[in-house]
Amino acid sequence: MSTPDTAPVRIERDGDLAVVVLDRPPLNLFDESVFAGFEDAVAQLVGLTAPGRPDRARGVLVEARGKVVSAGVQVQAFGEIAEGPDPVGRGTALWARLIRVAQTIEELPVPTVFAAHGLTLTAAFEIALACDLLLAAEGASFGLVEIVVGLTPSMGGPQRLAERAGPARAKELVFTGERYPASVLREWGVVNRVLPDDGFAAAAREFTQRITAGPTVAHAATKTLVTTAVRDGVRAADAVLPAVSGPLFGTDDLRGAVASFLADGPGRATYQGR
Repeated sequence: MSTPDTAPVRIERDGDLAVVVLDRPPLNLFDESVFAGFEDAVAQLVGLTAPGRPDRARGVLVEARGKVVSAGVQVQAFGEIAEGPDPVGRGTALWARLIRVAQTIEELPVPTVFAAHGLTLTAAFEIALACDLLLAAEGASFGLVEIVVGLTPSMGGPQRLAERAGPARAKELVFTGERYPASVLREWGVVNRVLPDDGFAAAAREFTQRITAGPTVAHAATKTLVTTAVRDGVRAADAVLPAVSGPLFGTDDLRGAVASFLADGPGRATYQGR
């Protein structure tokens, strides 16, 4: 039985930052234990990032241990469904369950960052696409290679790739099943930043901590406005803007930042996430 320190997916705290760690050596393959681990982790994150919590996590970083981020999914799990009773019903239930993992990550009211230091395939890549920002090491590569088993990626990858890179790029990546280097996906707008391999983990942690230290409630408002614009249009985002941004004037962070700006100039405010 795994302990919290050896569980394939676990949450560690680094100050205001919640770090989700994928650690299933040697290849971080997704099997039932890893899928269930991510389900449990995101459920915990809902509570940890809740506004008003005294020890609230104000940012989330997803990272992996080992040489690769993930070499994909344990294919035997798909075989058991395909060859067992009611394969259509069981497959439908599986994807309904797992898409909720991606959706819950997206709905967290704090910035979420995925750090990819190496090969990142299938489910791990789809989880990365559900995060707000994707950081990659120079040597990282990515792929949705489900065509090798006759599947399409079904944890939300194709549609989230389409949001970031456009429909033609999304179809190309999925149809070919090829692996793409971080530099190409940076050009496509899928990867936000490519960082040197040397010191990548520390640099990704520092980047995420810097965002986490910002105005948490304002970051949540930004997420709402951007997501609404992308999925429902700019005018829809305009329509919700007053209700989303108006309450920021009631936050401790805004009041403190305004006072700091007037007294000491810009860039000196500190935030508490309230």
